[in-house]
Amino acid sequence: MSKPMRAAAFLDKGGVGKTTATAHLGVALHNNGYDVLMIDLAGKQNDLAKHFGLLEEWEESEQKPNIAHVFDDSWDYIAENIDGVVEKLTLATEEGPDLMPAHKGLDQVDDELASRPVEERYVIFDQFLSEHVEPQGYDVILIDLPGLTNNITLNGLQAAENIIAPIELGEFEEAQLEALHEDLEEYNATLDTKLSVQMIIPNRVQASTNLDSELLDELADEYPETVAPNHVPQSQDIRNAQSDGMTAFGLEEPSSTATRARDAYEANAAELVERIHE
Repeated sequence: MSKPMRAAAFLDKGGVGKTTATAHLGVALHNNGYDVLMIDLAGKQNDLAKHFGLLEEWEESEQKPNIAHVFDDSWDYIAENIDGVVEKLTLATEEGPDLMPAHKGLDQVDDELASRPVEERYVIFDQFLSEHVEPQGYDVILIDLPGLTNNITLNGLQAAENIIAPIELGEFEEAQLEALHEDLEEYNATLDTKLSVQMIIPNRVQASTNLDSELLDELADEYPETVAPNHVPQSQDIRNAQSDGMTAFGLEEPSSTATRARDAYEANAAELVERIHE
C-alpha cells in the first residue's frame, strides 16, 4: 500500500475488548504480510504493553520521548533535535507488530488540549502520523483509544477515520453502539470529518446460549454492512495468554475456543482491509 491503512478501536465504554481486538488484529495482519504499528492512546494503564509482555521493559526505560510529548509544545523541538525519534517511541513485539506504548502523561496533555484553538486541537495526532510515522513505511496503523470520549480520543478518531467497535452482547452495550453512531454523525458535522464504523466485532460470545444467539441475530439485522464476518468466542485461553504477555496466536497448544478466536480475528482482519480499501 502506498499510504498506510489507519483504524482505531473505540467504544465509549471500558472493558469491551478494544485492546484485545487491537492486539489480535495487529498480529493477524502481520501474519498476512502487513507491516503493522499499534499505538496505545488508552491511558496510563498501558494495557497493550502488558498484552505483549513489554510493560516492564518500557517502565525500566527512560520513556523519553514518549507518546504524550506528541501532544504538547515540546514535540517540535524533540522532533527536530532527536534523530530517529519515531524509533525511540516504538518497541518491537515478539509476535510481529511494532508498538508505541501509552504513557501516564497522556492524562495531563488531554487537559492541556482543551486550551488549544478548536481548529488545531483535534488534528495534532493526524499531523504526527502523516509527518513522522507514515515515512517509516508501515502498511497498517492500529490505534487503541480510551473507553471514553476526551480530547485524546477525538485526536485518534480524526486521525484514523475508520473505527473498529468491539462489543459484548447486551442491551447496554447495544445502546452504547447506537450512541456511537449518533456521536459520529455529530462529529462529522461539527468537525468536518468522515468518521465511520468499518467493523463491529461481537466479542466474548457464547453462541451456544439462546440469549447470545438472539443478540447476534439482532446485531446482524441492525448493522448488516458493518458487523464482522466472525464473532469472537468467549475463551479463558485468551485471558490466560494476555496474563502471560501474548495473544492467542502465541499459544503453542490453543484450546478449541482459542483456535476459533484466532480464526475469527484472521477472517475479520482480512475483511477489514477489504472494507477500508473499497
